[in-house]
Amino acid sequence: MMTYDETIDWIYSIFWRGTKRGLSRTYELLDKLGNPQKKLKFVHVTGTNGKGSTCAMIESVLRHAGYKTGLYTSPYINRFNDRIRVNGREIPDDELVRVTEYVRPYAESMENMCSEFEMITCLGMEYFYEQNCDIVVLEVGMGGELDSTNVIDVPECAVMTAMGMDHTKELGSTMSAIARTKAGIIKAGGDVVSYGGVPDAEAEFAARCREVGASLHTVDQDAVTVTHTGLEGCRFDYKGWKDLFVPFAGTYQPHNAAVAIDTLEILRKKGWKISDEDIRAGLAGTDWPGRFEVINRNPTVILDGGHNPHGIKATAKSITEQFGGEKPVIVMGVMADKDVDGILDIVAPLGRKFYAVRPDFHRSMEAADLAEKIRAHGAEAEACATIPEGVQKAMADAGPDGAVVALGSLYMSGDVRAAVYAEADRLKKE
Repeated sequence: MMTYDETIDWIYSIFWRGTKRGLSRTYELLDKLGNPQKKLKFVHVTGTNGKGSTCAMIESVLRHAGYKTGLYTSPYINRFNDRIRVNGREIPDDELVRVTEYVRPYAESMENMCSEFEMITCLGMEYFYEQNCDIVVLEVGMGGELDSTNVIDVPECAVMTAMGMDHTKELGSTMSAIARTKAGIIKAGGDVVSYGGVPDAEAEFAARCREVGASLHTVDQDAVTVTHTGLEGCRFDYKGWKDLFVPFAGTYQPHNAAVAIDTLEILRKKGWKISDEDIRAGLAGTDWPGRFEVINRNPTVILDGGHNPHGIKATAKSITEQFGGEKPVIVMGVMADKDVDGILDIVAPLGRKFYAVRPDFHRSMEAADLAEKIRAHGAEAEACATIPEGVQKAMADAGPDGAVVALGSLYMSGDVRAAVYAEADRLKKE
């Protein structure tokens, strides 16, 4: 039997295959496994920003309602296993090893083997089937139409979260082109919930629904009234709902919650037994790290995965509302293929000083290059050799009464969290 580390190494060893367009390999491997995806029910979620948070809210409510849930998300936040969860619990190491060993011979028998993400999708489908999940909340990796998650039949609901410009090289250079790709998860006769607010995207979603006979429901974001924001979370009203709570400091999260609520309302109409109290308690009990998450006090350290201009606008609003005129110290790391200048146009004026770091991922921008870009946008920046160095310097700079915001990529979330905890422990011992 492989060890856990050998299992992870094998999964990553097929990285070189990259992202290859088309679903044929995923279909082939799942067929060899007996098509576990055909024995499961799904909520299928795409969009540009808010996918993970929205998935987590929907899953939490369904679990509170007594259903056995699967949750498939990417990228992972702290460790590989957290992208495949059952009833809120990440797949155990020994189970990941076992499922991979079961799938591996089938995968290696293929003439054209799956890419890394396709393989992980198949591992997730097999595990969710083996665990007898009642319903799986399934997050698209990228796009929609040709994403490996799109091998499922008609989901209980297809969900479109907030739309923005991202992955333009792969998905298209216009909002219409990106939305058309994401609309590929809309299937014949299905139900669709859309965040709304982007006319070009909404037009594509509506056109796809007309084409395949699906029903489109656009969320009334004007009906969201945020009544209180704080580092402990947000309280809000939505349509007939009063004093709902989500445990996220980001002021954009009530709008993601509205998407989750409307999705759950559609599930109720389809016969899923979800009470008002399940919705209220499930939202309040959602656990989703890395989204304007407070991970330390004295100094306050906030971890946020905003990684494109659209997402950073929401993060910037939360920074302004939480800290007023006080500028936090910012630890920042980004992927080189993102719109870094567009991100810095928004975030550069918000930080008192930036500490640039390099996330441990092959697409990451070098810290020195990021620091240079930050300085070109008029802000003070220092490049750090490691994430722990950046965190330590930022926390010292902020002081016990100040604030640090770590942002730019979910790929550095786990390393930032570990570094913050280690530095906080060191400070306590002084």
